[in-house]
Amino acid sequence: MSTKDYLEKDYYAVLGVPKNATSEDIKKAYRKLARQYHPDANPGNKAAEDRFKGVSEAYDVLSDVKRRKEYDEARTLFGSGAGGFAGAGGHRGGGFNFDLGDLFSGGTGGTGDRIGDLFGGLFNRGGGARTTTTSRPRRGQDIESEVTLAFGEAVDGTTVSLRLTSSAACQACSGTGAKAGTTPRVCPTCEGTGAASRNLGNFAFSEPCRDCRGRGLLVDDPCPVCDGSGRGKSTRTIQARIPAGVGDGQRIRIKGKGAPGENGGPSGDLYVLVHVKPHSVFGRSGENLTVTVPVTFPEAALGAEIKVPTLKGMPVTLRIPEGTPNGRTFRVRGRGAARKDGTKGDLLVTVQVTVPQNLDDKARAALEEFRDATEGPDLREELIKQARSE
Repeated sequence: MSTKDYLEKDYYAVLGVPKNATSEDIKKAYRKLARQYHPDANPGNKAAEDRFKGVSEAYDVLSDVKRRKEYDEARTLFGSGAGGFAGAGGHRGGGFNFDLGDLFSGGTGGTGDRIGDLFGGLFNRGGGARTTTTSRPRRGQDIESEVTLAFGEAVDGTTVSLRLTSSAACQACSGTGAKAGTTPRVCPTCEGTGAASRNLGNFAFSEPCRDCRGRGLLVDDPCPVCDGSGRGKSTRTIQARIPAGVGDGQRIRIKGKGAPGENGGPSGDLYVLVHVKPHSVFGRSGENLTVTVPVTFPEAALGAEIKVPTLKGMPVTLRIPEGTPNGRTFRVRGRGAARKDGTKGDLLVTVQVTVPQNLDDKARAALEEFRDATEGPDLREELIKQARSE
């Protein structure tokens, strides 16, 4: 692969996502392609293996916020800022000459330094070998988990136990990849650097060593547990704090609780998808709780003080004015779900006027007397006229 090919490789196209794709979009695209082209799913298929490597390479850059930013800057620079890529010491259009060496070895903190960081020593001035290694610290992978909470736990917040499985150093070989009692040896091809250098004129192009595949070490007697990979599955149980006021379907990020990093790198993050069980009495409307309470016709017509349940169990007294219509909603402040600032939402109480199902003679007579005393124009007459006119 030439210098130009590497710099102009479109990692976004490899994953099939736009340049403004979110981290979640990139992760979803990678997972889909990785499953499709994984060597285990395509035994003996060289094309699928190459495609899988390309997808992994693209994800390795785009999933890292810093490396993605540097990659975007490099592509912008070579795609437009310097009139397009024209090769080492070359030129393109209008006699404009530039030296790639100036870009890769620019002043401290400049674009050249950032590009150099991105490509990890891929290009070296003068064709001389530069000692590089792939054993730099690497951030651990993010882990996803799910939890189901009771309605009250979601409102008040809670601590849950989560059993997590992630990739970690193989315990049998302590991550060396070598069988117990043996040790890996330094790769004689790259002398332990993990990289091989190819001379391209004014530059040396560095790529992972083909013999040790970039590890810098060779394993003669591989570990039977991890097959020489040095990685295995780790299962652990952690206590995760779910904040108060979390909603159903919300995704919580817990920093540093993902897979352990490699070579001293930081751990990844844990993302917890929260499911909330419905409550038999209360509902949620954002930061507010909702409840429907029945009232009698006399209470609605004459006004009353009624007891209203709360999530904590202790009822509150609510005053409803006379002439309250069915379906009216009242607000009890501070009895809702917790907000991020520590305050609470409200309890929204909707009254439902109940109609008695069985009347004795005395009650029936009283209602008939009330009807006769309040009888006026037909309440539905205007409605019927409006319906006929349209």
